[in-house]
Amino acid sequence: MKIPQKFFARQHEIAADYLIELDKHLADIVSGRATEMFEVRDFAEILHVHPTHFSNTIKAATGHSPCFFFEERLMEISKSMLQNVSTPISEIARILTYDPSNFTKFFKHFSGQTPKQYREAYFQSLAEKKEIFTI
Repeated sequence: MKIPQKFFARQHEIAADYLIELDKHLADIVSGRATEMFEVRDFAEILHVHPTHFSNTIKAATGHSPCFFFEERLMEISKSMLQNVSTPISEIARILTYDPSNFTKFFKHFSGQTPKQYREAYFQSLAEKKEIFTI
């Protein structure tokens, strides 16, 4: 039995809509307009699909689970925020709805280093680049 082409188009539409809603939600979190992190069921509700169907559709359309994209975007935001030395790590954790120890565990799990280690390595690399240009 051949699967109708519109089925695949709908999968990609749901995946694209999810990524748009994910970016909106994370922007709301960072700006303080939202104080609680959405879960998969919240995104499914926004897109008017059942949570299981939502997860299966994202996986079928992209090859990754919804959590993969959520965690990837959250790591990008975390790294960007850590590049501002004036913002304490505990404040970054709070903004991203984590307590500091859980944020450290999350960050280390996905990057292989703690937020403090990442920040130190980032500024060390900037200092090394500056040295290269001044020689």
